[in-house]
Amino acid sequence: MSKIKICLSTFLVIFLSFSAIGQVLNFQNLSKVKVNELSDDQIADFWNKAQSRGLSMNQLEQEATKRKMSSSEFAKLKTRIENLGNSTPTNNNNNQGSRGKTDNNNAEINNEDLVFSEIRPKVFGAELFNNKNLTFEPNLKIATPSDYQLGPDDELIIDIYGFSEETFNLKISPDGNIRIPYVGPVQVSGLTIEQARKKITQNLTKVYDRINSGETSVSITLGNIRSIKVLIVGEVNLPGTYTLPSLATVFNALYASGGPNKNGSMRNIKVVRNNKTIATLDIYDFLIKGEAKGNIRLQDQDVIKVNAYENRIELTGEVKRPGLYEVTKNENLNNVIGFAGGFTDNAFTERIKVTRNTSKQKSVADIQKELFSMFTPKSGDVYTVDMLLDRYENRVQINGAVFRPGTYALDKGLTILQLIKKAEGLREDAFQTRAIIYRLQSDNTLTMLSINLADAMQGKAEDIVLQREDNIQIASKQELKESYNVTINGLVIKPGVFPYAENMRIEDLIIAAGGFKEAASIKRIEVARRKFDVDRTKANSEISVIKQFDLDKDLKDNPNLKFELLPFDNVTVFMLPGYVAQKNVSIDGEVLYPGTYSLEKNNERISDLIKRSGGVTATAYPDGAILLRPKIQTNTEEFIKESKLKALKKQTKDTTEISETIDDEKSSNYDLVGIDLNYILKNPGSKSDLFLRDGDVIKIPLEKQTVLVSGEILYPIKLKFEKGKGLKYYVSNSGGFTSRALRKRAYVVYANGTAKATKRFMFINFYPKIKQGGEIVIPQKEENKKLNTMETVTISTAITTTLVLVFTIVRSITVK
Repeated sequence: MSKIKICLSTFLVIFLSFSAIGQVLNFQNLSKVKVNELSDDQIADFWNKAQSRGLSMNQLEQEATKRKMSSSEFAKLKTRIENLGNSTPTNNNNNQGSRGKTDNNNAEINNEDLVFSEIRPKVFGAELFNNKNLTFEPNLKIATPSDYQLGPDDELIIDIYGFSEETFNLKISPDGNIRIPYVGPVQVSGLTIEQARKKITQNLTKVYDRINSGETSVSITLGNIRSIKVLIVGEVNLPGTYTLPSLATVFNALYASGGPNKNGSMRNIKVVRNNKTIATLDIYDFLIKGEAKGNIRLQDQDVIKVNAYENRIELTGEVKRPGLYEVTKNENLNNVIGFAGGFTDNAFTERIKVTRNTSKQKSVADIQKELFSMFTPKSGDVYTVDMLLDRYENRVQINGAVFRPGTYALDKGLTILQLIKKAEGLREDAFQTRAIIYRLQSDNTLTMLSINLADAMQGKAEDIVLQREDNIQIASKQELKESYNVTINGLVIKPGVFPYAENMRIEDLIIAAGGFKEAASIKRIEVARRKFDVDRTKANSEISVIKQFDLDKDLKDNPNLKFELLPFDNVTVFMLPGYVAQKNVSIDGEVLYPGTYSLEKNNERISDLIKRSGGVTATAYPDGAILLRPKIQTNTEEFIKESKLKALKKQTKDTTEISETIDDEKSSNYDLVGIDLNYILKNPGSKSDLFLRDGDVIKIPLEKQTVLVSGEILYPIKLKFEKGKGLKYYVSNSGGFTSRALRKRAYVVYANGTAKATKRFMFINFYPKIKQGGEIVIPQKEENKKLNTMETVTISTAITTTLVLVFTIVRSITVK
């Protein structure tokens, strides 16, 4: 029943409206949350829970404001969530382990905020009972403890061996007896296992007399153990009666109940037996020292009482385990710091700030280091350990053209030349005329000093004594000039921009660029050099100097060519005048030898390629042949093409289905060129017999036997081609025109990619001729826009006014 209530509670938390969640969880107070003290795992778990409940970032901010979280802390929280990045957080299974079975059907979980609980201060020790890897299950396979107290339902194994051999498995009856064959009942309930062993052995000597002589031995062990019932009350997550193994301890019972709740004490857990407190458990002993004092073995009807905490404080800031800690009367601030694992490496340990509640308001105090061991914490105190200041008391820095730039200690009377010596001296490229010192003034504003290092080293200028936080910058000569480079273009392996070096020659640059390409001309190497004295007032002023050179094929030095490159020179390597790479074209489909062919001449035509490929086959359909030519177009041409297509679609509102072959080719990197192969084959060399270009593809299909009808017809379909039949025949066999058909704009797309439109004379439509493999397209009429009420009234008023005006004018003329 308890599990059903838990599931229902979770279901309601998830699916109730956001405002309802806020009302139920309104008791949460997040004013003390410090986001910087939360781990990435805590932030990830918090965000996962929020997302699983459908909460947006804005909704989280609203709820956080209700719980008194400051806007600055929520901004930090939001930043931390965003910085989880594209590593998507995963849900951490907060498995509470096996809690045991409760006989109290009214046991319920406290109503906690399942989302914001992840960003509140953690109660030290609470995670002990929520760790799925730490179950505190009693070990039932250990040897029976000698002080184990027997009770009803325990099983004893009596093994008799030696002169006599017998084994008995005997269960203790509800009245506390075991019945031993030939001996009778023996009362063992309430005895320890050691006491029971002596008593049973004494009774067995009545039957087995050789036990006294040692010829027969008796071994008594515990078999199956009984279950006990323990009552857990007070400030626990699941109070109630628990059925546990008789070897269970206090920790086993606490884990089964979920441990102390948010108000429960970790330091004052009592075990009551027969109305007397027989043990007190302090969980901190286990957490801090690893000791389990008070973790006694439980007996049937024991009561575990978890009291409310009496004195709890919060420790935040630069400690290893910030959180909420429970403090006893005899403990001081030093003990609390020990509970938190001590200070972090960046902690300011000389002083701790405490915020304390008074009878009317809060107060703040500073606790000096020497008082930590004497200061007594008070419930509600908040102790904050600050970080060390991010500043140095004796630091100077030197950067730039020295051999060991970095941070150095400020010795008394340290000068800039002494600091340079510490930094292993100046580099060869150091700019010594002017070094800069950035210095903080007394009000922390930045000022700048400069020194001539060359003069200072020669004693001509005063060596400056350094102060705390001085930052010396010594520039490099290379940093103070523009980055020099040269450029090479044309037929080299790796054209591009290269760093300039003194004494660089054209041959050196070509080697850096990977050498010549096969088509490079060594007889025409051009160098363009920028000018610095251009007369901008004349239109024909020379703006660069152009020089041309012949080089040796092996790039050997030419004693007659003593030309060195300068920064920003542009070198261009041109192509050999007679160099032409092979140009390939392809022919596919119905020819005897389809494949790829290299052009023999610049003026080779389509008919020449058909002839070279063996001619068309008997099943070829020349009227459907197409020529595909690689696209070579600029962005402007592409824009114009797209604009025309948009205009055409706007005019026709066409949703036609173009034949699959043509549609595929149009979507590729080729332009579709309509050709009349029948005419070309009959008239080779004619204007229709186009010259071939590199990359051209000619496709000759099989004979087409159908005609596609699409657009504004009742039943778009492919029909068998009927020789001599016109457009209306095919439309009629496709169900006829729709009411929106624009008949006068009907057109036919032929198999070779060309198209013809309907011609109109007077009121007569002359439809294009239909050929095999073609497509008939019926566009859609432009929809007439209906007038709204206001437009109708306006037009009617205008017409009426015009008629009245005309009538008045006519009448006036008639009267005259």
